[in-house]
Amino acid sequence: MTDLRAFHADHGATFVERAGREVVSRYHDPGRTHHAVRNAAGAIEMPYGVLRIGGSDRVDYVDDVVTNRVPREDGEGTYAFLLDPQGRVETDLQVYNAGERLLIFTPPGKAAWIESEWEVFIEDVDIEVATGAFAVFGVHGPKATEKVASVLTGASAPDGPHSFVRGSIGDAGVTVARTDAPTGETGYEVICARDDGGGVFDALINFGLNAVPFGAETWEALTLEAGTPLFEPDLEGRIPNETGVRSALDFEKGCFVGQEVVSRIENRGHPAKRLVGLRPESRPERGAAVFAGDESVGEVTRAVESPMLSAPIALAYVAFDAGGGSFSVRVDGEGVPAERGDLPFYDGSEYSGRRPRYGVDADSSRG
Repeated sequence: MTDLRAFHADHGATFVERAGREVVSRYHDPGRTHHAVRNAAGAIEMPYGVLRIGGSDRVDYVDDVVTNRVPREDGEGTYAFLLDPQGRVETDLQVYNAGERLLIFTPPGKAAWIESEWEVFIEDVDIEVATGAFAVFGVHGPKATEKVASVLTGASAPDGPHSFVRGSIGDAGVTVARTDAPTGETGYEVICARDDGGGVFDALINFGLNAVPFGAETWEALTLEAGTPLFEPDLEGRIPNETGVRSALDFEKGCFVGQEVVSRIENRGHPAKRLVGLRPESRPERGAAVFAGDESVGEVTRAVESPMLSAPIALAYVAFDAGGGSFSVRVDGEGVPAERGDLPFYDGSEYSGRRPRYGVDADSSRG
């Protein structure tokens, strides 16, 4: 947690630990907060791990080990996976080319692990864990662009996903990156020095167009309504094409996962499972079994009570060839009907760039 803890507490925050890091769980009523984000804009402190990568070989090195091409131009970024030798997702990350260095944002607890893994190589690459140097805030909602524009000086809000600009908010220098809409709404991430975090977050909440602060519970619900898989519940240990997150894969690279997985990704065969949306009658727990008739065909990765739908929704991996849209899930030891639901569950101001898409679905607006 940054030095913003007192600021969050003053706004009614409660806290939870994630991967050894304390993060905001909620502010007051998460249902009302959720609707406020969907109707206007909200701001959240993102608990990323941060890596700074320097050295003349930095771009080529990182490009060789992640699933997407690393941009070579300052001001551009990408979303990608880091895979183990068997081609399974070890983590997701965002990579930004900041000129003389790359900045990599990781899930909580992953930055130090990546540094230890990558230090074994001898290229001209300098790797530094810089989590404590930065504060990162997400701004999401249909009025997120207006929110950012109302406080950002020296630049206009960036247009394309993972592009970024430099400017200032008050006296603080900031970098503002456009997201790929993981909440199903227009989104930005505002990056600043940790010491400037309190003032920047205060400006995002209170100056210009107001934005409601929100925490991890609302983030979970927003991203699930948008059909966005999250690390680690929906991604860790999965073959990339099982996840359906095509935006994390550069299909021209090929070498990153081995020929068997490449052939599946190129649709010369199907993955064993796919990530789908379910609308169960009751909310299941993570890991709950999914059945088609009497046959177990998968498991739930996460579920929430959707504030926008006033009903439970879930993501689950099910057998790729499990037919039909009628399933059941185990809730308290009993089978509960669960219809397959289109992703996203809720149409916001944008579609998430990470929502699962497979085969012919990949070019459609709905997964």
